[in-house]
Amino acid sequence: MTTLKLTKQDIGGITAEEVATIASRLEQDEYNTPFEALEDWHLLRAIAFQREELAEPYIHLLDIEAYDEA
Repeated sequence: MTTLKLTKQDIGGITAEEVATIASRLEQDEYNTPFEALEDWHLLRAIAFQREELAEPYIHLLDIEAYDEA
């Protein structure tokens, strides 16, 4: 399985189709190594922070919880 390597600048130009591809790979979970899955997870997380509207349908894959540090 091939994972995408994107820089911060590349994330600004990523398309909804590319995000869907990343999310699909994460849902299928058919990676050759756990590190490939982790790369896609980190990539989707970076997209969620920079382009929230693209990652919103796949936020369940990130398992992000809000923490109250008060």
